[in-house]
Amino acid sequence: MAEATDVQRLLRQLMPSASLEETQALLEALRSGQVSSIFEKLERDEAPTVLPVPADVRGFRVRLDLHGATPPVWRRLELPGDLGLPRVHDVIQAAMGWTNSHLHRFRTGGDHRSPYFLTQFDLDEGDEGMLEDDVRLDQLVAGVGDELWYEYDFGDGWDHRLVVEAVLEGPPPVARCTGGRMACPPEDCGGLGGHDELATWVRSGYDDAMLPVVFDSAAHAHDWLPIDWHPDRFEVDEVNAALAAAVAEPVEVTGELADLAEQLEHRGIRLLREVLARPLSHGPVEVTDAEASRLTETYRTFLDLVGDGVALTAAGYLPPAIVAQFAERSGIAAWWIGKANREDHTPPVAVVRDTARALGLVSVRKGRLSPTAVAVRCGHDPQALWRHIVGRLPLGTKDAERQAGWMALAVVGSGAPGQEWHAEIGELLFALGWRSGYDRTSVPPARSATLDVLHQLAGATRARWGGVEGVDLAVAATARAVIRRG
Repeated sequence: MAEATDVQRLLRQLMPSASLEETQALLEALRSGQVSSIFEKLERDEAPTVLPVPADVRGFRVRLDLHGATPPVWRRLELPGDLGLPRVHDVIQAAMGWTNSHLHRFRTGGDHRSPYFLTQFDLDEGDEGMLEDDVRLDQLVAGVGDELWYEYDFGDGWDHRLVVEAVLEGPPPVARCTGGRMACPPEDCGGLGGHDELATWVRSGYDDAMLPVVFDSAAHAHDWLPIDWHPDRFEVDEVNAALAAAVAEPVEVTGELADLAEQLEHRGIRLLREVLARPLSHGPVEVTDAEASRLTETYRTFLDLVGDGVALTAAGYLPPAIVAQFAERSGIAAWWIGKANREDHTPPVAVVRDTARALGLVSVRKGRLSPTAVAVRCGHDPQALWRHIVGRLPLGTKDAERQAGWMALAVVGSGAPGQEWHAEIGELLFALGWRSGYDRTSVPPARSATLDVLHQLAGATRARWGGVEGVDLAVAATARAVIRRG
């Protein structure tokens, strides 16, 4: 048992303003058992109080405030009562403008010791309690004045207070924002204090005298700030567009892609879900005969030149005459620098050959490149060749190759413009845990054999330096046909 002097010292540290007589009285009470441990209340975990699921779904008009922000940062929202807490989390993230880059927690009160709900991350860490997935909004709030607290980013400590302003006769069909004020603080800005310093600097017209001390220079600060961020900016239409994307249901997928999506959701990362929830991700999965002909033109041209088979050079490359003919007919020669008659000096030709082989259209045996039985059967039937390609994707056997392939298919199938493919795929791969190889913080490259095939279908041989831009609906349908096949 601790000596009396040790306990007295601890009590003085816990209650520095208490008099000697008050400290002595508490010490005697503790010794006599009249007072239970002063830590008991702090250590006790209370289960949240949850109401029964109501017979009828109601709607709520709520005000969501970033607690402690001056001037107030707030949003007025209309929400269906049957939203589960994970979807309320999505709504708060979208309405405020956060990027869902940190952990979160719902509490029943403003005190951080209030009863709270667990996330899947908490369960994985061994915590015990009530999972947020099992609770609806209308089980926590029922009338005007009822409130729910939401904490985001335990480092910066953003507390949000959601208060019911009105109970609606019926639930709104979707979550929507009807008003608000001020922009969301930038992520990782250091909490309310860091936000205040940034806001003061921006409102001053970027006065160097107001530059927050965490930045080396104004240029450093500008590079770090989100593009066009201003603390006083708020656009209700932008919030509603973000809400529509946040609550949209992803297209149903199965197999490896479904497992990857679940893996990210399990960790609270919504990037892949958001891609799969885009409107075009729900689009058609068939192509017309004309589209199939255009999509497969590069491979049909290559197979036509290969014919019954060609002898490779001693080094294993295509004969110069075949390279030159293919470069001319495919469109590569129109923009490639040089004669385009050597495979090892003309990478765009090598990519077509490599992907044709990976797709099972050609094979190499005893120094000869020959069409496979599939190529002979499908080479002159664009629809059959298109269906074969769909059946072979994604390419690769290793985790890195297949995951990069699945992410490429998801992004392309969502209708993302060609010029954005690499960036979006890289972000998804980063979320899955892949890195560039140069360091642990850089986004990995998006390249994969699957993406190479999608580039060929999109007409990369006719695009200068293979740069594919814009949205090709037929290529998007091809990617969707892969990710949505049973």
